[in-house]
Amino acid sequence: MEGVDGVEFITFDKSRGWRSYLDVRRQIGKRRFPILLNLHASMRANIASRMIRADRRIGYDRARARDYQWLFTNERIPPASQQHVLDGMFSFIEVLGLNERDLRWDIPLSESDRQFASDACRAMGPTVVISPCSSERFRNFRNWSVENYAALVDYLHTEYNANIILTGGPTEIEREYGAGIAAAASRPVANLIGETTLKQLLAVIDAAHVVVCPDSGPAHMATTVGTPVVGLYATSNRHRTGPYFSQHLVADRYPDAIRQEFGKQVDDVDWGQRVRNPDAMNLITLADVKAKIDLVLSAEPTAHE
Repeated sequence: MEGVDGVEFITFDKSRGWRSYLDVRRQIGKRRFPILLNLHASMRANIASRMIRADRRIGYDRARARDYQWLFTNERIPPASQQHVLDGMFSFIEVLGLNERDLRWDIPLSESDRQFASDACRAMGPTVVISPCSSERFRNFRNWSVENYAALVDYLHTEYNANIILTGGPTEIEREYGAGIAAAASRPVANLIGETTLKQLLAVIDAAHVVVCPDSGPAHMATTVGTPVVGLYATSNRHRTGPYFSQHLVADRYPDAIRQEFGKQVDDVDWGQRVRNPDAMNLITLADVKAKIDLVLSAEPTAHE
């Protein structure tokens, strides 16, 4: 988001413990704001919000105001059920009387970022970005297998002569995934895992024809630049957190995972219920993902020219 006009960023560094709250207060100073939107229902965000002087403190309705958020706000958005997270966030500005939705992000990218992407995507054939991993969190199982990704790479090479770019952060598991996919694939791939800034990554995604990834940041980055996303969803509900413009392209095995884990239908569990089973992502088959890829790359004209 760096460089977005009219936005001042104040960093809350949670690694500093209680001192992070004082850091926020020190950076805010004596300023007072007419409106504070508390879009994150957590105790950490609740306490941080009290470091900021504001007249209207708008939070979630009681049902969604986790960690006693309602005690830290003086206004609440209207109750709603089974909303996509983005729609829930729009509810905050609708409370302010702003009802028009102009879904443009216009995130600034430099010429050097775009040149980086141009160099990465200059090979013949459609460019497919594969971001194989989600962030590492306790009992957060969202990653498809290295073997499946490698088989998908081979299909993309054979069927579409695609230019494959692997992207991700510098964590050990992401680097292991990148090395494993590159080693197992029958033809070379461009492994940029751990080698890009966020701006360079966004530029590469913007230049690509399609992104393949689990429930993770790159899916939503792709949404901001209009690149189709083939999402891999089995442990989280695509209707709540899936790529906003690419719901029809999600390889969705969440209903199957819910049945296996809880013996229930999706409508019978809490909205946003996670599946904490490390084997759940194996429910997504290679055929599932190929079918979604074909919807994008078989289209005429090519999806993202």
